[in-house]
Amino acid sequence: MHEGGNDAGHRDAGLAGSGVDQPAFLALERELTVLLRRARASQGEMAREVHPDLESSAYGLLVRLDECGKQRATELAAYIGVGKATMSRQLRALEELGLVAREPDPADGRAWLVALTQEGHDRVRRVREARRARYAGRLADWDSHEVTELARLLNQLNRGMEK
Repeated sequence: MHEGGNDAGHRDAGLAGSGVDQPAFLALERELTVLLRRARASQGEMAREVHPDLESSAYGLLVRLDECGKQRATELAAYIGVGKATMSRQLRALEELGLVAREPDPADGRAWLVALTQEGHDRVRRVREARRARYAGRLADWDSHEVTELARLLNQLNRGMEK
């Protein structure tokens, strides 16, 4: 069998005729694989730009806090898709780096809210601005409508993946 299970003689009968072998879906799979590989590498670079000791996986957590503000650790864990123990470990590391702080949740004295510190906000903002500038430079020859359409289609894809 070929890598990825694409050997025609061994296809899953449930997928036969479902359209997954259409050239458009094969191209989509290939391009998403490249995009995701590059995104993982980029996330590691951006994490190191925020702080040299920051784990790659924690970068998305910082961006979420930057975009949405204070949140409970359980909300962050659900959004990122990790367990409570993993989230606690990541938050401890981020606190030690001075990037986040916890404060009591006024709506529930037993719970805590996590927020970016000013240092965390400043560092994340600088990295995100630099990333957007790189996108702008790499897509400078694109029409602004094409960039808008790409963002719309990626949003549609992300929403569809949540189902």
